[in-house]
Amino acid sequence: MYHKVVKNKAYFSRYQVKYRRRREGKTDYYARKRLVTQDKSKYNAPKYRLVVRISNKNITAQIIYARIQGDFVFCQANSRELPRYGIKHGLTNWTAAYATGLLVARRALDKVGLGDKYEGQKEPTGELVLTEALEEEDARRPFKCYLDVGLKRTTTGSRIFGAMKGASDGGLFIPHSEKRFPGYDPENKSLEAEVLKKYIYGGHVAEYMESLEEEDDERFKKQFAGYLEDEIGSEDIEELYTNAYAAIREDPVFKPTEKSQDWKEESQKHRSTRLTHEQRQTRIQAKITAFKEGAATEAAAAGDDDDEDDE
Repeated sequence: MYHKVVKNKAYFSRYQVKYRRRREGKTDYYARKRLVTQDKSKYNAPKYRLVVRISNKNITAQIIYARIQGDFVFCQANSRELPRYGIKHGLTNWTAAYATGLLVARRALDKVGLGDKYEGQKEPTGELVLTEALEEEDARRPFKCYLDVGLKRTTTGSRIFGAMKGASDGGLFIPHSEKRFPGYDPENKSLEAEVLKKYIYGGHVAEYMESLEEEDDERFKKQFAGYLEDEIGSEDIEELYTNAYAAIREDPVFKPTEKSQDWKEESQKHRSTRLTHEQRQTRIQAKITAFKEGAATEAAAAGDDDDEDDE
């Protein structure tokens, strides 16, 4: 039997507006609560999470922790930095996500002084390997964080898990399984390591380049124009990414790009500064004085005109 929902005065008087970012469709608070809440036995220890966000042109990986005041970014990396390591094209594909995750991991571990102790997988084989604590007696534990996917669908083979795999191979301890990696077979419940390794070294890109060149040469030249301009063929892809991973491990430190001009000074030109109370009072008195002087000048001019008319 159908019952009509009556939204009367009692309903609206008890209505509670949802959080702003929920209304905007930006935050999943059900997931955020579980990613942010820390055990009381750990007191004020920060709970880190690896936040991966993918846009049309970039992949951003950040390590963030929450405080009452808001979220604080501990470390970050962006796929825009990859050209410095030799990856100049395909900055949003699966392999670029892996490289970005590797970069943020090495950068974070160097920041906390664990870069030499937890080196991760220098030569990834595509197998599931989690970072484990050292067996030494007083050794520091690995840097632990949890994957934050936001509102993204967690489909098998998603680039978000590429960034997670890169961060895990970089030496971070991120609890996860192999179920969402490329090459996982849900029927056999097993991971084909060779398929995942192919994605790590850009083998899927090389395969697509070869197939597209055979099927449609004109489209191939248009789509991979940047690769062809730099003389990068399908056979060079694996070596390119191997060298890039080595370069990231050698020097993960962030280096700001050279700016064409001082943008801070440029923006200050068009921004009005707030006046103090004394400055406002002085400005008002100057306007009053100028107005009085103008009025007196006009009155004197009007008096002279009347004298000329009388004559």
